[in-house]
Amino acid sequence: MFMSLARGFILSVCTTILAQCAVNAQQPPPPASRSPHYRVPEKGKIPVAFVISDDAVTIDFAGPWQVFKDVFIQSRGKTLAEQSVFSLYTVSDSRQPVGTFGGMQIIPDYTFDNAPEPTIVVIPAQKGRSTKMLTWIQKMSLQSDVVMSVCTGANVLGDAGLLRGKPATTHHLFYSELHNAFPDVLLQKNRRFVQSDPIIFAAGGLSSGMDLALHIVKLYVGASRAEETAKLLEYEGTGWEGDGTEVAGDRRSKPN
Repeated sequence: MFMSLARGFILSVCTTILAQCAVNAQQPPPPASRSPHYRVPEKGKIPVAFVISDDAVTIDFAGPWQVFKDVFIQSRGKTLAEQSVFSLYTVSDSRQPVGTFGGMQIIPDYTFDNAPEPTIVVIPAQKGRSTKMLTWIQKMSLQSDVVMSVCTGANVLGDAGLLRGKPATTHHLFYSELHNAFPDVLLQKNRRFVQSDPIIFAAGGLSSGMDLALHIVKLYVGASRAEETAKLLEYEGTGWEGDGTEVAGDRRSKPN
């Protein structure tokens, strides 16, 4: 009887400890007390990682991808490849094809186990919430200059524990979802984008990701080159020029 009770007590204690370890494993590391260094290296490019999984929303990553791809500095070389400032790649749980929302198939360039260390991380709306993904994002938040979400990619940041007590935004149709899932997040409505802390940024829905990407470009290469990129893209949005406070979302449905 005594031995049976003792075994039960030990099992209970061990179960509690293991459960607590599992919880602690999901907790993000403490935020680094640092400021990002927005600079373009004399040689080489600024690496940008796009985190993707099933049902990633195409414009959420394709819009920012094209923005970063179309940033050039002529003095860096003779060809467009030499003049480009950013190098871009996708990263996922595996290198198996990822089916995006709408059916596009993408083969990721890297996995979370072997991806090069990025300076900028872009997180679109998507289904994925694997432990590897969240752990990798947590780690990059301590090493990268920028970790940015687009649309409900903010929920991925929330699941990674990176928005606690911080301002953030998302697509206007998903304000309630973000608030209900993460009530300690300081939800900012009708914003093109929000800077949550020195490293974390959150864009609203869809094309707001282009505004945030252009804003990040401006931080690295200045307003004039960001304007050149916007003109090259024939992008007429101006939300990137300020701090994201330009009204977003449902403004088109409001009477003039």
